[in-house]
Amino acid sequence: RMSTTSAEQQRRVVVLGGGIQGASAAYHLGKKGAKVTLVELESVGSAASGKAGGFLAKDWGSGPTAKMHTESFRMHQELAKELGLQTFREIETLSVASGRPSGKAKRMRSWLDGDVAKASVLDTVPNTAQVTPLEITSALAGAAVDKYGAEIVYGRALGVQSSAPASPSSSAAKEVSGVRVQVAGNEVKVLPCDDLLIAMGVWSTLCAPWFDLPENAWPITGIKSTHVIWKERKEVQEEPAALFCGQEANGTHLEIYPRSNGDLYACGIGGSDYVEDRARLAVGGDCEAPSKVAADLRRVEAANASAGKLASILKPPPDHVGACIRPCPPDALPFMGRIAGHANAYISAGHNCWGILWGPVSGLLMAELMLEGRAKTVDIRAFSPDRFLPRASRGGKGRKMGDVDVGEQW
Repeated sequence: RMSTTSAEQQRRVVVLGGGIQGASAAYHLGKKGAKVTLVELESVGSAASGKAGGFLAKDWGSGPTAKMHTESFRMHQELAKELGLQTFREIETLSVASGRPSGKAKRMRSWLDGDVAKASVLDTVPNTAQVTPLEITSALAGAAVDKYGAEIVYGRALGVQSSAPASPSSSAAKEVSGVRVQVAGNEVKVLPCDDLLIAMGVWSTLCAPWFDLPENAWPITGIKSTHVIWKERKEVQEEPAALFCGQEANGTHLEIYPRSNGDLYACGIGGSDYVEDRARLAVGGDCEAPSKVAADLRRVEAANASAGKLASILKPPPDHVGACIRPCPPDALPFMGRIAGHANAYISAGHNCWGILWGPVSGLLMAELMLEGRAKTVDIRAFSPDRFLPRASRGGKGRKMGDVDVGEQW
């Protein structure tokens, strides 16, 4: 049952993308009374929002992202209770490096029983936490449907229907009236809407021409990276700690995250593939859909070797290997706001390595902007979709603790 307005008063909002950005937006838009249709190509959380590490850090932002961190961390704590999440928990975060063993370092956790040269506390409870991304993404989408009447449509968005200004010389903005979606059986449906949100991660960059913008209007590099999981390590379940590891000669710069069921997730294994050619993301490309994003099996051995130095429970081969694409703008800031030239079209994409952390507040901000005319919880002016910054050189776009690089950089 709808909580705030009647069906006659509801704004019809189409959200493209069933990752955490789209799911969170659908949840918050529905909570504020909108009638939401969430469009997803494969399944909710099928891309990075179902395959990322889920590390959360309250105070690791700086400048325009500082409040994104603090507000969204608080929201994660609240949503874990509200949505009944089983995997959210606050954990300590350690900085470790392999090398000649140090007795003091080994005592940081009993399962860190390998060649640990250095180990120190990087951040403490309650400032860092971990959640399994697929659980929170699925829970947000599910609550949008069950509590607020959202609908999920599975298919590929093909373009928009927009109204032209009254006259060719008019400076008035266009308005999107519908979205064309190819559903099962290659049928094309038009989903009518009063507002549209693009929240398709790295694939969002393909949508710019729909709005008469240049192809590079939202320059998002896809960082395609492999991850591994060791399953059901009881020791980690009992003594959890997120690990940020030193860089190894084999190219790894491991980030290891303990999940509440005892699984250990590791990324930062090196060999990331920079997906910059949009043809790779389009139909027919090797990354045209989340299910097409393939792991680099050559890096698994390196990850295994580096992790095995630190802990004997990580010496066996990992139980799962996967891959996903992080959407990274040149300045490592997301694109959030109204799309230039259109009065009712918006984008929320390019959240880099903090997509899971920022997901809750990003959805709230877009709901505020779209339904109330202004993003009130956080100032998002620095995330303007039309800022057109020159392309930055690679490097320095990974996780940071304030302004200090922590973990793998790309």
